[in-house]
Amino acid sequence: MKTPSSAADLAQMFDLAPVSLWLEDYSALRELLETWRAEGVTDLAIFLRADASRTQRCAACIKVLQVNQHTLRLLAATCLDELTARLDEVFRGDMADNFVDELCELWNGATGFSNQSVNYALDGRRIDVQVQARILPGHEQTWSRVLVSLEDITEQVQALHRASQDERYAMQLFELSPVSLWVEDFSAIRQLMDELRQRGISDFATFIKVHPEFVTRCMQEIRVVDVNQQTLKMFGAASKADLLSQLSAVFRDEMQESFADQLTDLWQGKLVQQHEVLNYALSGEPIHIHLQLAVHQDHEARWDLVQVSLVDITARKKAEAYLEYLGKHDVLTGLRNRAFFHEEMNRLSRKGPWPVSLLLLDLNGLKGLNDELGHAAGDAMLRRAGEVLRKAVDAPGVAARVGGDEFVVLLPGADEHGAAIARERVLSVLALNNQFYPGQMLSLAMGMATCTAGKSLDLALQSADQRMYQDKERYYSECAIDRRRSPPVGG
Repeated sequence: MKTPSSAADLAQMFDLAPVSLWLEDYSALRELLETWRAEGVTDLAIFLRADASRTQRCAACIKVLQVNQHTLRLLAATCLDELTARLDEVFRGDMADNFVDELCELWNGATGFSNQSVNYALDGRRIDVQVQARILPGHEQTWSRVLVSLEDITEQVQALHRASQDERYAMQLFELSPVSLWVEDFSAIRQLMDELRQRGISDFATFIKVHPEFVTRCMQEIRVVDVNQQTLKMFGAASKADLLSQLSAVFRDEMQESFADQLTDLWQGKLVQQHEVLNYALSGEPIHIHLQLAVHQDHEARWDLVQVSLVDITARKKAEAYLEYLGKHDVLTGLRNRAFFHEEMNRLSRKGPWPVSLLLLDLNGLKGLNDELGHAAGDAMLRRAGEVLRKAVDAPGVAARVGGDEFVVLLPGADEHGAAIARERVLSVLALNNQFYPGQMLSLAMGMATCTAGKSLDLALQSADQRMYQDKERYYSECAIDRRRSPPVGG
């Protein structure tokens, strides 16, 4: 390879170099710095930043001797004279602090410096540059020849800036999401499952039923990497550290069973899942959750990056439970309603347990009470009947309001003796209720029947109905009143 043999060759190499090159004279700068040192300046950075004009004096001491063609093109200058005449447009704004750092390196004895800075082209373009400077050999005592190179790194800096903006945007989406978001590491769980496969385990569902402690172990192996602000709000945590230190209070009880389902899905390769689970706030309040879990792409081999989102569906669950309650309960009395009664009659007719006994009850004097005192008084009496039956009937027995003033008590597994005991209990609670509510007496007509296996439960109901009306006729006969009037107080 031929080496440069003359000053002309070196000059040509300088001029045609593909990077911006500057040959500068720092001798006046060195003299100024030495003057300040002699005057007692010890910390140049503090000294320069205390007065911006001092940094400007330093810059004015630097003399540009020569630049190459690439420098002129980079800074949109036509010639060296134009460039040097307008250097204040090139070196301005953002570069001041970087210039102070460069001066401090020279002050401390370095023969060069390297940093990232900002220059401006004469057409106004901002240019990010990587600066490399070196005092040329033989000029260390005077600084009269300093070679400076500028590499245009604007594209790289802008790319990093865009990436940083994207990262900040993603973090804001995460932190400010209205949904609880968790970033978790399941890699330890993946390793445990791989060990099971190596042991020859193929039926995972059966394995965790026999070894529930494996589910507990997996729950303990989850590493929570991060959570967002909505998560802290949802679970009532003061900070991320507060929440992460009390995860055992959040994931407990019923969570074991639902987490077993998640593990089973993971075992089967379902890396995107949806489940409804129950968690707990740090206050102990239950939170019904719609959970979505996804192992991120490019992490499917190790499960070390898992995104979990939690949506609080407690209000929806309460609404569903209330609607279900309304579908099977009588709002006025709190007892089961007619729809539930027919559903339970059908179930008992098919499956028993036998025998099944029934108590059919009817409120005495309700029509007359409504006519004389109004329906509010009648409703109050119906509520009292509901109180009596709720207290008198224990599971598996169940009481239902099946009409305006009609009630039925179903007693699965109860024979005639059991039905008689239930009837006496109703009468006993009824007597206590009348003592508690002075004034209008509550009176119930009752009919009782028992159905054995193979017989018709509907026929038993009809039999109880007939006996109830017989009891009602006896009540009115004993009271010697017209059925259209309410019984007297105490009657």
